[in-house]
Amino acid sequence: MALMTSPLTKSKPCLFLPFTQAKKLGSPPAILLNYGHYKPKFLPLTTNKCKKEKISSLLDASNKNYSSTKKALQVVADADNAPLSEADEPRNLGKIFLSDVVVRRRRQVFWGRKWNSSDIANAVIVLSSHFLSLFAPFYFTWPAFWVNIGLGSVTGLLGITLSFHRNLSHGSFKLPKWLEYFFAYCGVQALQRDPIFWVSTHRHHHQFCDSERDPHSPTEGFWFSHINWLFDNNYITEKCGGPNNVGDLEKQPFYKFMQNTYFLHPIALGVLLYAVGGFPFLVWGMGVRTVLVLHITWLVNSVSHLWGKQAWNTGDLSRNNWWLALLTFGEGWHNNHHAFEYSARHGLEWWQIDMTWYVIRFLQAIGLATDVKLPSEVQKQRMAFNN
Repeated sequence: MALMTSPLTKSKPCLFLPFTQAKKLGSPPAILLNYGHYKPKFLPLTTNKCKKEKISSLLDASNKNYSSTKKALQVVADADNAPLSEADEPRNLGKIFLSDVVVRRRRQVFWGRKWNSSDIANAVIVLSSHFLSLFAPFYFTWPAFWVNIGLGSVTGLLGITLSFHRNLSHGSFKLPKWLEYFFAYCGVQALQRDPIFWVSTHRHHHQFCDSERDPHSPTEGFWFSHINWLFDNNYITEKCGGPNNVGDLEKQPFYKFMQNTYFLHPIALGVLLYAVGGFPFLVWGMGVRTVLVLHITWLVNSVSHLWGKQAWNTGDLSRNNWWLALLTFGEGWHNNHHAFEYSARHGLEWWQIDMTWYVIRFLQAIGLATDVKLPSEVQKQRMAFNN
């Protein structure tokens, strides 16, 4: 097993820093620390052009859980570029059930705004797949059931967790282009949008983790982080700035083609399933399978930032959750992932089951996966709580 030591700067944690203009957060101006916690702390800023050394010392004194100043410096630089309305000011709207996470704002997603074509398309996919699943008990056959299991593994494990997430979003390993594109095509069939959209949203999540600019943080409520954010594309664009962080994918014709023809591919799969196995194959292969894979992915956005254990000093809400890891092919070791986002392996301990890592390790053993990145002992020490 090759151990690839990545630069220490890549193991940066994400602080709970809202990007509201500094002047709104207090007098003198302040940066809000521990965003999402029940008792937030404020870091005063004496000037808009604080020296790096001063900010570093202030952060070290004000928040022991923050081990990198780079994010704070970015917050100071970007604060004036992301003004929010007074209605979006952070507030204490109560804790989420059985969690210490506090809801700071609630977004009204379903009415009182204009829906765009992407919002409508996402709603149609989600509603139609759930509706189709209602027929599952009446059209059960064992072949249809195994189609569901097989396609769920191919689209969920190979397509989403291995390809979209660990390979494309984080570059945790390299594959031959033919295999990279095949796995990415499997991800397209998961009905979670095209690779460019998915990767861009996920990179924004890590860049603005659990801040006001996070696309799907539970600090805006459980259901917002789980599913509702999908139906408000303009809001996500306002917060994150659109897909401006995926130049590596946009320059490849294959991914642009997938972006432009995204909806045709699941439709073609549905037609094929119906032709081969009739309505039972359609119900279990496009309905039940899609619903399961969708919610498995969404649980990582919601549950793994609410319930579980924190093994690493990431400075955000990410948690390790063993039962979620079993459901999500290893993605439930989410605090591990946020500590070492470049790592191809999320289950860092021998007992932490990580099905996606086992597949990557197999691909590495037969020479298909190369440049497989794992955290070094120095990087682990850097992220430890006792550091």
